[in-house]
Amino acid sequence: MGRRTPTFYVLHGSDEFSLRQQVRSLRAAMGDPATAEMNTSVLDGKNTSAAQVLSAARAMPFLSDKRLVIVEGMLSWLARKGAGKTGKAELEELAAGLEDLPPHARIVFVETDTLSDKHPIVVAAKTLPGGFHKLFGPPPNLAAWIRGHAREVYGVDVEPQAAAALAAIIDNDLRAADNEIAKLATYVNGERPITVEDLKLLTTYAAEPDVFEMVDAIGRRDGQTAIRLMHRLLAQDDPLRLFGMIVRQFRLLILAREHLNAGGAPGSLGQAIGVHPFVAKKLSEQVRAFSMEQLDAIYHHLLDTDLGIKTGKVDGALALDLLIAGIAN
Repeated sequence: MGRRTPTFYVLHGSDEFSLRQQVRSLRAAMGDPATAEMNTSVLDGKNTSAAQVLSAARAMPFLSDKRLVIVEGMLSWLARKGAGKTGKAELEELAAGLEDLPPHARIVFVETDTLSDKHPIVVAAKTLPGGFHKLFGPPPNLAAWIRGHAREVYGVDVEPQAAAALAAIIDNDLRAADNEIAKLATYVNGERPITVEDLKLLTTYAAEPDVFEMVDAIGRRDGQTAIRLMHRLLAQDDPLRLFGMIVRQFRLLILAREHLNAGGAPGSLGQAIGVHPFVAKKLSEQVRAFSMEQLDAIYHHLLDTDLGIKTGKVDGALALDLLIAGIAN
């Protein structure tokens, strides 16, 4: 006897790209788009009750055999600190209702955070006959994922060195990886594999040396050079994306400093923190200019800058100028 078709799904984890692909597949499985739209509800979990979710799923579908209810962020919201007795009661009501959903129901709980194994709805998804659970974490081998994704989705091969270089750049951002692969696949047009030279020509790979050089300048407390390099990078990219590259660089430096402070060898740095050997070599050289106390202070400065940019309190380019001036001097 085959496994029962799930009536509710818990999809969660940090790999939002793959998670959203799964949601799109579930939507596509609803069949004809005209009737599918009438039988699909998307709910904001922070503003929806358990009763409303269950009621939407139990409603009879129209000209279809399924009703799809996608619930965004509800499970983490109800389990958050501060949800109190209300959150607990809502989760209990939800768990009880999931036990006897009608066969036509398809509730999909979408969470871009990783839920606890003890979360009552995660437990229900793992134990109830109608439940389905999947955790979307980063791939264990990003370069292998890049090569497989390029072949399966775009019908193009990626040379191993190119895949490793792209993996070093995008740092588990699979959406960014997909965007770069799509651009590269169009460029080679299926006529040959994607090479490192293609990355240098078409992706942010070309900007990577400037990011390293800029952080080197910060380490030397050479604010003038760091700001000049930052403006060179801004000519190629937008402030938010460049800020993300700077954050990534200092996060890697913190990991490198932790590895070395714990007695780890520079030669094992790449494997220890999961970066390409080229990046590991540069990090081991660069981190000599920073103590852990300095890196912690810089990272807190980065968090303040991130908040300022996202809340519109300061222009992105100006925020980067102030950031570089603040941490290089």
